[in-house]
Amino acid sequence: QIGIISSLPVFGGPAFSMGRPTQGSEPWLFVQELRKAYGVEEIQPTAESIPQETDLLLLIHPKNLSEGLQYAVDQYVLAGGDLIVFADPLAVSDSAQQGGPRHSGSLDRLFAAWGVNMDMGKVLLDFDFVSQLRTQNNQIEDNPLWISLQEGAFNDQAIITAQLETMLMPVAGAIQKAADSTYDYEPVVQSSANSALTDAFRVRFGVEQIRREFSPTPETYDLAVKVSGTFTSAFPDGPPKAESEGEEIGDSTAAGNAENAGHLSEGKQQATILLVGDADLLFDNFYVSRQNFLGFNISRMFNDNLNFLLNSSEMLTGSEALISLRSRGKFERPFTRVEELEKIAQARWMEREQELVQQVEETNRLLRQLEQQKDASQELILSPEQEAEVRKFQEERRRINRELKVVRRNLRSDIESLGNTIKFLNIFLMVFVVALAGLGYGLYRRNKSTPS
Repeated sequence: QIGIISSLPVFGGPAFSMGRPTQGSEPWLFVQELRKAYGVEEIQPTAESIPQETDLLLLIHPKNLSEGLQYAVDQYVLAGGDLIVFADPLAVSDSAQQGGPRHSGSLDRLFAAWGVNMDMGKVLLDFDFVSQLRTQNNQIEDNPLWISLQEGAFNDQAIITAQLETMLMPVAGAIQKAADSTYDYEPVVQSSANSALTDAFRVRFGVEQIRREFSPTPETYDLAVKVSGTFTSAFPDGPPKAESEGEEIGDSTAAGNAENAGHLSEGKQQATILLVGDADLLFDNFYVSRQNFLGFNISRMFNDNLNFLLNSSEMLTGSEALISLRSRGKFERPFTRVEELEKIAQARWMEREQELVQQVEETNRLLRQLEQQKDASQELILSPEQEAEVRKFQEERRRINRELKVVRRNLRSDIESLGNTIKFLNIFLMVFVVALAGLGYGLYRRNKSTPS
């Protein structure tokens, strides 16, 4: 039995528009897939207990969870229940609250008890795992906020991710191990080294400005982690008081899966918690495409988002038999050499762009200093020093723009050269090999037919 608590309409609901992802009245695909193997029960965010028969609990973008439900989750884990949490600093699929907060609610109290930290005010940028998105101007841009995870991002020693190849996490957050944590902490999905955290509100500024201000940090960031251990309660003083009546929230219900009705301050047995820094990866549009062909609805998976959830569910419920069968096959075979050339050029381009921004800031600072030195009669006139600084900056900008053109031209040249080589090998070399083989076979047949 799997219980799901979510502020997103994963069990179906009215569709939304306003330029945001929409979902019809049907349950999301991952719910339909889980129902094929498990009993799936929706637990309302206003509930104050976890059903006793729950074998696995999913928290998906939990917002505004009451203390009573947080306590129930805490007691469920202490009783040995396994848990998957999809916490999102900015859920692009959350369109139920127009203009409202779209981050997962504060789970700091529970996170602290589980030995992890996650800043809901920060999102991850990763310039090695960018996604190509179409802008409002119908242009294609590399977006480092929409993280297309590939080889190198997955822990090949973890059964959940060992055979995964691609995942998409739109606007994700990072998880960190708490300094004083004593629990087993295993990253299963990580960013590249060409990544950094930025404030979530900066997402609205657009990719161009984010790229100009980007500075990679030396470490990678954890996007999904597995934490195991015998946990300590986040409510050491017992159940929280009911807000209205000043009474403790249900002695027998808040304990959830506990074998007795009393409060647990220490775990009765080991539990496993899988924490994921994104909830959008479960939204249908981000891992499956649907088409109608001659009256038949055809669904095509284009990444491993669903496999990640199904693998996790099977591992935590104790059934791992299908994991090795499911996670096979590439959805696409990228041109790795071309991607490497683009990354090199992008790094040079970004460096020059940031250099130009610094020159702008320095020139503006000097102009402000010169402005302060002028008297009132010169207020609307550029001084000779200001004119010299402006000319100097304009010349520097032209120099950097010329270098940018050279970088782009060299990139195209390298890619075209590589493409011509591949075309030659695929067309002319293969024709030559086939012709040579045919000639050899013809000589063999002629020699064999010639009487000795």
